[in-house]
Amino acid sequence: MRKTKNTYHHGDLAESLLVAVDEIATKFGLEAVTLRACAKLVGVSPSAAFRHYSDKKALLTAFATRALDQLSLAMSDAQYAAVENSSNPFHAVCLAYVKFALEKPAFFRAMWREESLYTSDKNYIAAALNLQAHMQAGFADTIEDKDPDSISPQELLAWSSVHGLAKLFIEGTVGRDNTMEEKIERARDMIIALDSAIK
Repeated sequence: MRKTKNTYHHGDLAESLLVAVDEIATKFGLEAVTLRACAKLVGVSPSAAFRHYSDKKALLTAFATRALDQLSLAMSDAQYAAVENSSNPFHAVCLAYVKFALEKPAFFRAMWREESLYTSDKNYIAAALNLQAHMQAGFADTIEDKDPDSISPQELLAWSSVHGLAKLFIEGTVGRDNTMEEKIERARDMIIALDSAIK
């Protein structure tokens, strides 16, 4: 929900600016994001925004960090729910990855856009390493993992496949005329084929 000067409450500004990044980037692309544009959308002065983020790059770094954290959480939640429901954890985690991109395209695009980020930021590094750990740990504990300190060919195949499909979907290369439900169904079909290839 868009905030204005009448509804903005002191203490939420850093959070509200990240929400504004999502709104602007989803509609117009990450290139359209500026601190001034986000401040205007939130309903505060640019100087107030600059007190939280020194520049656009710092703002996008915080946004990308959140994206990485949310994707890691989505995968963990999917794996846990699948185990609890006695469904296929690998299918659930793969689908969670693709759904994240479809539902949060701006977040997905921002995660690895290194030229626009402060990649030495400690929070960004921690979030990126956490996501990588999920991939190295048997693709979020869904496939056999003999070495948790490296990415096996099977883990790499799983990651590159779901990431590639997600990217094809959000860029419109595949499924441009499909509904969300149709894209999810196409993703399910690919994941079934991927599962067979890995096993």
